[in-house]
Amino acid sequence: MRIFLLILSIIILSSAPVITTAKNKKEIPEYTVEGLKLVPNTKDIALVWAEPGADLSQYDRVYLTEPLVAFKKNWKRDQNRGTLKVSNSDMERIKKNVSDLFMEVFTEELTNGGYTLANERAEDVLIVKPAIINLDVNAPDVRTAGRVDTFTTSAGSMTLYLELYDSETDDLLAKALDPTRDRDTGLMHWQTKVANYAAAKRMMKPWAKALRNGLDEARDANNQN
Repeated sequence: MRIFLLILSIIILSSAPVITTAKNKKEIPEYTVEGLKLVPNTKDIALVWAEPGADLSQYDRVYLTEPLVAFKKNWKRDQNRGTLKVSNSDMERIKKNVSDLFMEVFTEELTNGGYTLANERAEDVLIVKPAIINLDVNAPDVRTAGRVDTFTTSAGSMTLYLELYDSETDDLLAKALDPTRDRDTGLMHWQTKVANYAAAKRMMKPWAKALRNGLDEARDANNQN
């Protein structure tokens, strides 16, 4: 976990330029320090590195760990420049809600795809270690004495950082990085707790589907051989 936190802190600091050039992969390293190779022409996730020859078809169960959640740099300071005042307890509550929703969305997608969620290590278990970084909530739900109405054209944005491990060997099989932003309607809308929840779910569902599709494609390819 300590190593994962260190890697995550590096990703948080360096993800802005990486994301900026994600569509133009000329400046993206072909190999990571672990020897994972950049996967070209990925359609569902911006950046994916994988171990050459890695076979995901052997995994029928997924050990999904609770995601680490980190706000965008200076998010609290920027929010508190106006009338809205965000406390540390507000931030912890928002992170917990984001983490819980992530687990809900991914659990539903994987189980619907026929995968069993596990909490143990075994030959057929793939460990998925996610993190939500650069979380930017434009109109956070805060605990205030009076009512505060906030209007925005978009709920905000977040970035997924994901690592896949073999549960028996702890070999890192793949890692992925993908930024997403809630749709911008161009019109000001009252942003409520319910609206933020719906927006976060919209942003997370494509990630869950991408993981399920990747596992499905590996399984299908193995069945054809």
